Amino acid sequence: MREDKQKPSQKPLMQQKWFWPAIYGGMALMIVAVIFGFNQLYESQQEKALVEEAMLPEPGLVETAAREETLKYPFKEEFVNEVAILQNFYDVNADAATRENALLVFNQVFTASTGVSIAINSEPFEVVAAMSGEVVEVKIDDFTGNTIIMNHADGKQTRYSSVADILVKPGDKVTQGEQIATSQANEWNPSVGVHLHFEVLDQGVLVDPRKFLSF
Repeated sequence: MREDKQKPSQKPLMQQKWFWPAIYGGMALMIVAVIFGFNQLYESQQEKALVEEAMLPEPGLVETAAREETLKYPFKEEFVNEVAILQNFYDVNADAATRENALLVFNQVFTASTGVSIAINSEPFEVVAAMSGEVVEVKIDDFTGNTIIMNHADGKQTRYSSVADILVKPGDKVTQGEQIATSQANEWNPSVGVHLHFEVLDQGVLVDPRKFLSF
């Protein structure tokens, strides 16, 4: 009778010599892949943050630029040759004719002009910010004419009166040259028709806008 030869017993998979090294090697590769992916994501986010930071203005740069601005016309410069100054700023040191032109009369009462009344071809025109700044007040008064008041970084304040179609509100930050309203006529000073009454205060004191601008 032929004896059956015994087959060598096959070890379980987990007992094979190569099994655990393969498992550990695979886990190590996964850990390396996760760490590499995290580093790539972190570096990408860091690079994005640096780019965004580089695009931001340096602290104080905006305010410094605003402080260095010079006052410009409260209308588009392309119309400067068509501008008429209907009433001057009242200056006690000016000649008699200029002082007379700077007096406003209502109900036989004389009032000294605290700014200049500007007209362009007797038609409504776009009123723009003479400097970058913040709108601090908007007064609505159909009789005397609506008024926008703006403060500026260099200590000046500008006032734009006899305006309609107002595009700003208190708290708005406005850039120089940005339209804020449209000129109009008012009942308090009807003799000048459609105009802008423009005032400038320097450190809280009313000054002649012509001190800064050539009309």
